Amino acid sequence: MKTKFDMKTKSVILSVMAWAVSVLMVTAGACTNIIVGKGASADGSVMVTYSADSYGMYGNIYHHVGGVHAKGEMRKVYDWDTNKFLGEIPQAERTYTVVGQMNENQVSIAETTFGGRSELWKTEGLIDYGSLIYIALERATSARNAIDIMTSLVAQYGYCSEGESFSVCDKEEAWILEMIGKGAGEKGAVWVAVRIPDDCVSAHANQSRITRLSQYGKNQLLCSKDVIDFARKKGYFKGKDSEFSFREAYAPNDFGAVRFCETRVWSIFNHFCPGMDQYVEYAKGNDLKGEMPLYMKPGKKVKLSDVMNAMRDHYENTPFDIQNEVGAGAYNMPYRPTPLEWESEGQKYFNERPVSTQQTAFCFVGQMRSQYPDPIGGIAWVTNDDPNMAPFVPLNCCITEMPKCFRRIEGEQDDVHFSWESAFWVQNAVSNMVYPYYEKMFPDVLKQRKEMEEGIDDMHLEDYPLQLLKEQGREAMVKYMNEASLIRSNMMLARWQHLFEYLMVKHLDMATKKVEADDPLLNRFKKTEHGIAEPPQRPGYPESMRKRIVKEADGRYLMR
Repeated sequence: MKTKFDMKTKSVILSVMAWAVSVLMVTAGACTNIIVGKGASADGSVMVTYSADSYGMYGNIYHHVGGVHAKGEMRKVYDWDTNKFLGEIPQAERTYTVVGQMNENQVSIAETTFGGRSELWKTEGLIDYGSLIYIALERATSARNAIDIMTSLVAQYGYCSEGESFSVCDKEEAWILEMIGKGAGEKGAVWVAVRIPDDCVSAHANQSRITRLSQYGKNQLLCSKDVIDFARKKGYFKGKDSEFSFREAYAPNDFGAVRFCETRVWSIFNHFCPGMDQYVEYAKGNDLKGEMPLYMKPGKKVKLSDVMNAMRDHYENTPFDIQNEVGAGAYNMPYRPTPLEWESEGQKYFNERPVSTQQTAFCFVGQMRSQYPDPIGGIAWVTNDDPNMAPFVPLNCCITEMPKCFRRIEGEQDDVHFSWESAFWVQNAVSNMVYPYYEKMFPDVLKQRKEMEEGIDDMHLEDYPLQLLKEQGREAMVKYMNEASLIRSNMMLARWQHLFEYLMVKHLDMATKKVEADDPLLNRFKKTEHGIAEPPQRPGYPESMRKRIVKEADGRYLMR
């Protein structure tokens, strides 16, 4: 359905949205991944998450329909961050359908950029990190196969991005692959990959996390042949091979790497694993030589909803909590404006950078399940905004038709064209209205989000398709999943359109209208006997802000 607004309402809305974008749009890519092994999950699935956090980025959910390709066909390569054309490589004979960060074989790949030594960054290679992900997804049959494809591509065509941590997972196992280029005059990249044990969880958030290689078994470790020798040649490492640490050689810790990145990892582990108090000083940036393990065993089996909620983390109830302090404003907003670092009177300061952040263009949770056939077993749960502010929608990995609301359509719904049929813009319309009045308005968003995700841990999404697959084959099952994905996506879009209308009416002008039924779909507000809205409640500032005003105004507003 298409929500209709009169011209005055549209003008106000678009002006607010344009103001919000102008304030918030700066280049700042910083993402977060969580990995859960199949033995650590409650349902036996391998799970992986990805928040694509970049100001100004439109949240297009990637989609490629697999097929057989003619000999001599070429695949164009565009830099994912800039859309710059980099060149062409021969197309694979066979490619697989890709939905978001997952392909039809239940292979998922996500990333976070750790940067590393800047002299190793290159611009003349043919393969950037984003293209590397999607080319591999189009071709891979397993996680190990994806690692082989990725490392072979950069060796053959060159790598033109900063240092990256990749989560590479399938329905059986999960790996973290870390890679950085070799700098001017050198082709390819150095890299290392570590398999995450099945009974463990892991995370990375824009800092290299693979340290001493000798701590991992032979069956758990893959690496480029020259990963140590190259470090010696560049003067990054001088010790014994057994002492070699990938992170210390190629991305040494500094205060920012720990305080803005590893703190997020600490908070994710804190959701699942006991004993995280021992790493608080490291997470605070007070002990840069300290480190957390690459992976840990959770205290209990991890549910799908647990993983989603960890991606909504703002350091609540930890030493890093950002609510109830001056930066949170009058309504305890758990978000901070950019830049991350700022100055006042010649002194440098910083904002906390939690997992959940307003610049998220899209968020993905991959659920890979070996107990079901691939087309049904793989579910890409997606949202087009910070997942704290919007629900996840399930898209099966086999679909050949991406719902319109999750697509980028040039000139119609993209990074500079607002559309009420775009999940990205509708979800951001809601969240950008809520941010300044968070404590007042977020409960309405939370209620709708919870209703849409109710029973998510028991939502298997395969009973009928599995029977259909057995009776009528894959083609019929894919058709069914295309239709189901469209219905689920349109349900979310319609609810969030109604939620925007409801929030606008209910909370107009910082007052609160009285409701008969607290449901955006009903949109029923109390009226007087004469048919107009009852006078709204005018709560004013919360008590915490009133006390601050009294103290800081020093009697200015005292009634006499």
